[in-house]
Amino acid sequence: MMDNKKVPVGRFAPSPTGRMHLGNVYAAIMSYQSVKARGGRWILRIEDLDSQRSRLEYARQLEDDLLWLGLQWDEGGLDNIGPNGPYCQSQRSEIYAEHLAKIKAKGLTYPCSCSRADILATQAPHQSDGRVIYGGTCRPPKMPTIVPEPEGRYSTRLWVPDSEISFIDRNFGKQTFNLAHDCGDFILQRSDGQWAYQLAVVVDDALMGVTEVVRGADLLLSTAQQIYLYNLLGYQIPEFAHIPLKTNSAGQRLAKRDSAMSMAELRARYSPAEVIALALGHV
Repeated sequence: MMDNKKVPVGRFAPSPTGRMHLGNVYAAIMSYQSVKARGGRWILRIEDLDSQRSRLEYARQLEDDLLWLGLQWDEGGLDNIGPNGPYCQSQRSEIYAEHLAKIKAKGLTYPCSCSRADILATQAPHQSDGRVIYGGTCRPPKMPTIVPEPEGRYSTRLWVPDSEISFIDRNFGKQTFNLAHDCGDFILQRSDGQWAYQLAVVVDDALMGVTEVVRGADLLLSTAQQIYLYNLLGYQIPEFAHIPLKTNSAGQRLAKRDSAMSMAELRARYSPAEVIALALGHV
């Protein structure tokens, strides 16, 4: 792992589930410029945990789009450039398993057999912003405790205390979330064996020496969960800077289905400099 005190390290960590859109481009530019302004290194990590939707051809196109924009990574990518690889999450399962074992040994996890439908059925009416907060159906009556693992399929869920996590976001200022009320016990490994984003991103950022995380504002709440994991695993917490989300003409958050703002359309209509200007709102 790199010495965080010597070289600032940033990263861009897209999911190869389709062509990048203008919002992805904006996040890439902002993370690149932020770390390069301080003489740092920029990592490209491929977050391909979703085996159903991730495709190698999307990852290759993603790299081509970044290079077309002039965004050259110093470490990572499909070629695994650098000492902290592999840089595709689908190739890091053993690393995640080792870290999950450390958390289990603390008595802070338990098996959960609840489906998403089960959890949604228990949601209070005011929880209408799309968040799914687990109600604790499978949680043991006393935590921490080492829970025997049953046979069959189940998710591994992390117990969180009724306590607050505070951090200073470089764009949004001081943020405070209550782990129990705002996040709830969350999954570290799904019942199909797939690793959850929260565990994977913390382990990867820590082991890759990331010192700053620049990403979309939709992940602001996730920061509290991730800081909890950083503390449990004994890793240094990076700085966070969450950026506003790009929206379409209807005011909706951009998604990969918005073909008008996809890199395929943008490359056909504009030069790299014009796409960057468009992403930064300079036109």
